[in-house]
Amino acid sequence: MVTVISPSTSGARNIHVTIEFLLIVLTDMPKDFIHHDKLFDLLARVGALIREVSTLVSDLEEKSRNEESTDKTSRATLDLLKNIELLKEDLKYVYLKAPDAFQWSFPMSDGPLFLHLQHRHLNDLLDSNAYSIALIKEEIELVKEALEFIRSFFLNFEQGLYKDLWARIFDVAYEAKAVIDSIIARDNGLLHLIFSLPITIKKIKHIKEEVFNISEKIPKNSSLTVANSTKKPVERKSLTTDKMIVGFKEETNWLITKLTCGPKDLDVISITGMPGSGKTTLAYKVYSDESVCSHFDLRAWCTVDQEYDETKLLVKIFNQVTSSDLKFSEEIDVADKLRKQLYGKRYLIVLDDVWDTTTWDDLTRPLPEVEKGSRIILTTRQKEVAFHGKGNTDPLNLRLLSPEESWELIEKRAFGDQSCPDELLEVGKEIAENCKGLPLVADLIAGVIAAREKTKSAWLEVQNNLSSFILRSEVDVMKVIELSYDHLPHHLKPSFLFLARWPKDTIVHRDVLKMFWRTEGLVEQTEMMNVEEAMEIYLDNLISSSLVIAFNEIGDLPTCKIHDLVHDFCLIKARQEKLFGRISSSDPSSSSSDLMPRIVNIDYDKDHFGPNNFVLLNSKKKRHSGKHLYSLEIKGDEMEDGLSDACHLRDLRLLRVLVISPSFMMVKDSLLNEIGMLNHLRFLRIGTEVKSLPSSFSNLWNLEVLFVDNGRSTMVLLPRIWDLVKLRELFMNASSFFDLDTDEPILIAEDSKLENLRELETLVLSYSKETEDIFKRFPNLQRLVFDLKESWDYLTERYWFPKLDFLTELDYLRADFESSNDIGPSSMINWSWDFHFPSNLKILVLYEFPLTSNSLSTIARLPNLEELFLTRTNIQGDEWNMGEEDTFENLKCLSFEKVTLAKWEFGEESFPVIEKLELCACLKLAEIPPNFGDICSLKIIQLVESPQLEDSALEIKQYVEDMGGDEFKVLGANNIPLSKTGSSLLFCCLEAKFTRVIYNVLMNSQLSFL
Repeated sequence: MVTVISPSTSGARNIHVTIEFLLIVLTDMPKDFIHHDKLFDLLARVGALIREVSTLVSDLEEKSRNEESTDKTSRATLDLLKNIELLKEDLKYVYLKAPDAFQWSFPMSDGPLFLHLQHRHLNDLLDSNAYSIALIKEEIELVKEALEFIRSFFLNFEQGLYKDLWARIFDVAYEAKAVIDSIIARDNGLLHLIFSLPITIKKIKHIKEEVFNISEKIPKNSSLTVANSTKKPVERKSLTTDKMIVGFKEETNWLITKLTCGPKDLDVISITGMPGSGKTTLAYKVYSDESVCSHFDLRAWCTVDQEYDETKLLVKIFNQVTSSDLKFSEEIDVADKLRKQLYGKRYLIVLDDVWDTTTWDDLTRPLPEVEKGSRIILTTRQKEVAFHGKGNTDPLNLRLLSPEESWELIEKRAFGDQSCPDELLEVGKEIAENCKGLPLVADLIAGVIAAREKTKSAWLEVQNNLSSFILRSEVDVMKVIELSYDHLPHHLKPSFLFLARWPKDTIVHRDVLKMFWRTEGLVEQTEMMNVEEAMEIYLDNLISSSLVIAFNEIGDLPTCKIHDLVHDFCLIKARQEKLFGRISSSDPSSSSSDLMPRIVNIDYDKDHFGPNNFVLLNSKKKRHSGKHLYSLEIKGDEMEDGLSDACHLRDLRLLRVLVISPSFMMVKDSLLNEIGMLNHLRFLRIGTEVKSLPSSFSNLWNLEVLFVDNGRSTMVLLPRIWDLVKLRELFMNASSFFDLDTDEPILIAEDSKLENLRELETLVLSYSKETEDIFKRFPNLQRLVFDLKESWDYLTERYWFPKLDFLTELDYLRADFESSNDIGPSSMINWSWDFHFPSNLKILVLYEFPLTSNSLSTIARLPNLEELFLTRTNIQGDEWNMGEEDTFENLKCLSFEKVTLAKWEFGEESFPVIEKLELCACLKLAEIPPNFGDICSLKIIQLVESPQLEDSALEIKQYVEDMGGDEFKVLGANNIPLSKTGSSLLFCCLEAKFTRVIYNVLMNSQLSFL
């Protein structure tokens, strides 16, 4: 029997605080500072306190079991705390020698940024409820309140006015961080607890008093120079995927002509230019041009960058040209497969950001030179590479923008469709001229201007900061990026710099970015907005500043990225501010640095790393800077068993984020138990094949995100999951609430709930009495993914489906059906389902579900459904006849993949707002219902592996155009536009048009007659 009960008692916390103190004494005792003649006396007192704690714990457990009053025990715990305070005094004056005063000097360059991060850190510590925090909670609160007062007063004034005081503020703030973190991490914790902390508190109080006296002397109505001018809030703008392109019209037309005309031989069109000149943007513009898309049989885009893996890039190209997502073993010759796939086809391959000739040779070797008019677009900063890869066409060296074009870009960026006011025109054009024709610079400066007041004085300030920049090198561009960075408010800077966590050219899902921001503690909740709202504003403001590029392709999740130069800047700045660092085979010694940053990424290479230089996880090294880490990610080669057995995490007590790639290590029981003791963890991603969450995970009460790659095993969640009270997102390959292989009865406490849980993926469900109501314990779920094992509900005489209608917050649901019949769901006789979907559902994905028209009608009645995806779905009778009551009121995207649908009929109001129809491998469907052409909102029909539907789709497109529509598209795989070719297809199109005209004439005649 599994019992989930978490008793709470008044004295338990005091006992845990006492235990934490005793552990610091025993495990972090400074041997060089103890009076050895007093050692045995000290150990005797510690032993007596341990026995006292043991007695109290036993008494507390017994009274809790018997539901007796614990008042007497609580009084005993207070006596215990008094004894601890007495021991602290004796440690200071009797048992320990006072060390020399620790010297702390602020090591970063951006003091206000550090104060912001320290404020966030102290807040998170106080919210963590960890026992190590309770030991010094009062001191942490005092430091936090003092720094809040200093920040609130001082950040409004120019640092130069009180330069010496500012320096002391930064030094003591850094000292407070170092001392508090050292106590929690048990890094000379006892010395810092007894000696350093009281001294630091005294310094902070003195500075606070000094600042208060200054504030009292300043007249309330006086005006002082402001350190960071208050700016108007950045307006939230409509973000599009198209990067604003000004100029380059002639270059665009020239490129399109070179791609679609000219010799049949394979040709290479190279685009060169300095960083930020718009090479990639221009290449993408012509790559996605409709005339170019329709001209080539196959297209692929491949971003190369400085470090590359030839095989991975060739696989990427192969998967694009084949519209697949295949993975190849090492023995397969990917280059040969790609060559065969391209042979005889007219293809367009873009190789973006190639840095050397060897890379060019490696990637182009598999590309066949067949006389089909194929083309390669090459973008590079290196002219040597461009001329090395030259074909029939000379490289295009991208010119700089003219001052007029730069001004046009800035004006559009700052004012949209409106014109610049006359009073700003002159200074605006001078700013544009100072951009020296570099689109990246113009765009960044435009972002600065857009965020400031539309006044001449504000614009003159920007102009004056630009006047000394001569943009002739990457260093100069960095200055402009830094100007944009300096204009960010302090609370946005760490969130922006964090983007360097990912490699260059990585497109990051916005939700993933926000998840890391939250768990890293980079976003602050205020009285006016919660964390989720704050993160949206953070991201929108960064995008509006042009430092971050937004992507939002139709039907895809919103994503973003940063320019290579911006990435370089972020990495340099993050290292400078000790925010972020990488450890790789190129510099393994960096793992032993005396001053670790907050966040460390390790790329493990077994040929270069070894036990001697991989010290971060070496518990035998008594003092190492890794103890002060807040975030750690390890990936790379698989670690050898001998080395992995020597790795430990127990000393990394401050960790908030831990990512251990399964390719590096599958975590075993012993290391899992150590992870369970890291009670500051907010984010955990690991690979493991254990059957259930270990008992030590009960300590992870601050955990918000849990990713587990558990291979093909199914992990049992209960009862441990109830202890993860702050858990928001849970992702596993396969998990179940209960052990599916046992019939052992299950007992769950009535109050067991996870009210913070928002995402749960992937559950394995089958019918049981306990499963029926389990989702009521996750009332705020927003996203749910599960595999449903076939279960018959004898009460309803239908196949069982969990009741979800009470999940009022759920807006995304994916369910995969697993039939008990080896032949599959198509062999089932009764296909009826007892669906109970929540009315708020917006996205529904059903995989391998056998459905009837009635089941589809149930789905159609969901009032807020916006996207419906049916994959490998068997529809009873291969027919879907939608009645008048079957109306998808808000459906915008309908996607069918391998759906057994042969006949499809629907009414005028069935899909009133649909925008996109996707049909993939729907081979039984002979044509798309023509009345889709009468739906004004429909913009896209996309067909993949459905050639028999192309004619009807194009007829619908022609009909829409005849009715005056000009935005309708018919797309194939990879978003390539489809069009009719050949006289027979043209005749079919004209015939369809003529039939429509005759039909309309007859209908109008009948209406007139009536």
